[in-house]
Amino acid sequence: MNTHERHIKRCLQIAKNGLGYTRPNPMVGAVITYNDTIIGEGFTSPYGGNHAEVNAIDSVQDKSLLKHATLYVTLEPCSHYGKTPPCSDLIIHYNIPNIVIGCLDDNPQVAGRGIQKLLEAGRQVKIGVLEDACKTHHKRFFTFHNKKRPYVILKWAETSDGFIAPKHRDEKKPVWITTALSRQLVHKWRAEEQAILVGTQTVLQDNPSLTVRDWTGQNPTRIVLDKNTILGHSHTIFNADAETLRLKETRAKTICDALYKHNITSVIIEGGAKTLQLFINENIWDEARVFTGNITFNYGVKAPQFQGKTASIEHLGIDKLTTYHPLQ
Repeated sequence: MNTHERHIKRCLQIAKNGLGYTRPNPMVGAVITYNDTIIGEGFTSPYGGNHAEVNAIDSVQDKSLLKHATLYVTLEPCSHYGKTPPCSDLIIHYNIPNIVIGCLDDNPQVAGRGIQKLLEAGRQVKIGVLEDACKTHHKRFFTFHNKKRPYVILKWAETSDGFIAPKHRDEKKPVWITTALSRQLVHKWRAEEQAILVGTQTVLQDNPSLTVRDWTGQNPTRIVLDKNTILGHSHTIFNADAETLRLKETRAKTICDALYKHNITSVIIEGGAKTLQLFINENIWDEARVFTGNITFNYGVKAPQFQGKTASIEHLGIDKLTTYHPLQ
């Protein structure tokens, strides 16, 4: 691993500190070096706050070193005014001569303009260091801008004999297939993504809250598919713990169109079986995270049917977690 790759890897490490807080902005990491020694670091603040480059520059104690420094950043510095001024202008202002960038920004408001500004100001710019890793890190941001939809994560738990729910239940509450450890991980995921989506039947049968209770973080926006407006405010999903959006769309594509209009960059599809299968059948998903518990139902609601390539397999106590990616 060369010097540039080592520092971009550090950018990726610190960028993860913004996961779940920067949305809908990307979670960027930045490092500043002088004579190959790190003198400043920063990551994107919660939405509306400073970008990573600003925080990295602010952290440098001796600003006179900046005119001899190298700035490393996972994503092309912005060139437009949004909630904050352009980062490319700040880099130019401090006379930072060398900029190393992981990947270009596909946002039409940037899309090479940040680099163009830097080059026109006489800066040395290197692009594409650990590019694949940076693109993977910014997968939510790129999916939103390139595909005009959120990054879609399918999630369910199934029994060892392939069911996600019993056929009949005595109470309107979840029937747990996995252990508390796996359920805590799910709450961590909720804190990391911008929205969580369920269908009408899941609300009627489980009366879920869809919040972060077993983890520290922000509650996601709750999305419920309710074509015929049969759900009322007595259901927990409509309480004040988090924002809830009711949609009447019945196709995965139109659901994603609605979420895109609401500026939602990522969503977890938590169920039920019909809603999950809807996204699978239209091939609109980016990850599937499937828990397999150590129990059987013998009969009940079958787990969704899909084809995907296995990305990873983990064991959480007696539970198994398999992550899949689409075949294409």
